Amino acid sequence: MGDKLKRREFIKLAALTGLSLPHFVSNIACRRSPRQPNILFIMSDDHACRAISCYENQLVSTPHIDRLSNEGRRFELNFSTNAICAPSRASILTGEYSHRHGVIDNRLAFNPQHLTLPLLFQQAGYQTALLGKWHLKSQPAGFDYYCILPGQGHYYNPDFIVNGQKETRPGYVTQLITDACLEWLKARDKTKPFFLLLHHKAPHRNWMPDLGELNLFRDQDLPVPETYFDDYQGRCPAARLQEMRVADHTYLVYDLKVFPFKETELSQRDQVGLRYWHNVFNRLTDEQKQAWDKAYREENEEFKRKPPEGKELTLWKYQRYIKDYLRCIVSVDRSVGQVLDYLDKEGLTDNTIVIYTSDQGFFLGEHGWFDKRFMYEPSLRSPLLIRYPEGLERGVDRENMIINVDLAPTLLDLAGLEIPANMQGRSFKPLLQGKKVPWRKSFYYHYYEYPAVHAVRRHYGIRTRRYKLIHYYYDIDCWELFDLERDPQELVNCYNDPAYQEIKDKLTQELFRLRAELGVKEDKVQS
Repeated sequence: MGDKLKRREFIKLAALTGLSLPHFVSNIACRRSPRQPNILFIMSDDHACRAISCYENQLVSTPHIDRLSNEGRRFELNFSTNAICAPSRASILTGEYSHRHGVIDNRLAFNPQHLTLPLLFQQAGYQTALLGKWHLKSQPAGFDYYCILPGQGHYYNPDFIVNGQKETRPGYVTQLITDACLEWLKARDKTKPFFLLLHHKAPHRNWMPDLGELNLFRDQDLPVPETYFDDYQGRCPAARLQEMRVADHTYLVYDLKVFPFKETELSQRDQVGLRYWHNVFNRLTDEQKQAWDKAYREENEEFKRKPPEGKELTLWKYQRYIKDYLRCIVSVDRSVGQVLDYLDKEGLTDNTIVIYTSDQGFFLGEHGWFDKRFMYEPSLRSPLLIRYPEGLERGVDRENMIINVDLAPTLLDLAGLEIPANMQGRSFKPLLQGKKVPWRKSFYYHYYEYPAVHAVRRHYGIRTRRYKLIHYYYDIDCWELFDLERDPQELVNCYNDPAYQEIKDKLTQELFRLRAELGVKEDKVQS
């Protein structure tokens, strides 16, 4: 498929919506607003709410992302319906749950002929571009221009695929993606509105900061989560059987940057991590390697001279992990500032919708974990900030639950375009305008990627404002019920508590109602 849809291909896509082609196109044309807004959609990878200062935390300062909150609307209750990269990204593009768009885990490729936001905006006369992380395996469709990282991409001197052609660019990935964004904005067709996806790799594992951030937090001890030493008692075996503990499942060299090491000095597991490290570190120039060696040398030599043990080692690993993660965030925040400054300078601010979000949340040591996947809050919840001066009520929404499948219909609605019938999300434009409208009281979640890395068991569940019900299945059969008002840390499983019997029954009924409504098929259960 080329950069623009051929007539025959678009007919197939139009058929997915249940509309005839003339009806479909006329609906797009008729609903165009006189002054269509530009759309800049910024998404980072694995950015936890706790790592944004406007989300009321003290971990790191993010003044440029905070600006979107101050000048727009911040949603406190924004969630992923499948907290893992590719499925979430496909849901954002399509407005559909994983079982509908087909990308239920990171191993499957996205069908480029599936109806998506860029295809719809392109057909509506928008100039479309994608810069940064794609991670959906197939060739991007619906973009006039794309400059994407192959797979996860690299932090330093990364490869890019530019409209099908591979090239290597020197520098740090966050700044390179930002530069590509600014270059595209300067060269764009200024007679058309734009739909621009700016997708950062950071702060994805293995959390390699830019040279200017290598020494941030060097002499600080950052706060440790209350649940860092969680023993998982009273919950389903899935909490205990995972393989994503900072203390046990990070690689000493690859993740925690304790280098150099000879292979014979490491455990068999860390020898694997050493090979991963060589793969990324060898991309650095000699000058970049010298900067890294200088920044980490003293701490690494002390670690090797007198290795910490027990609880001290567990805490040391957390500090090394969280500092590198937050250092990557600082680069992302700087990128947001650069792009917002460009919009101001060019007089684009008043007619550009700017969204900042992440594909899902991330564990920053809660329950002792890194990564995501679980339906627990740090993984399930992600940031969502939207700025659009025209008709938008500024402030914080702490009441309404937004899910990632809502983003596609909302952006179409804000642009005055038809929302296809196949989209399972709902436009929250009225909420952005401060209107009181009936809104969802619950939403459905489903995680499929097991057996796989991190060994998080398959599970599905439902979340309401106060409660969360989770069912683990496939090779285990276990339920969890959490009262988020009394137990925000999700430590007490109330599923078998007689006091919660009525609540459990109502939640179970609502769970299976949602599964039926969404068309969720029974997943294969291991015998």
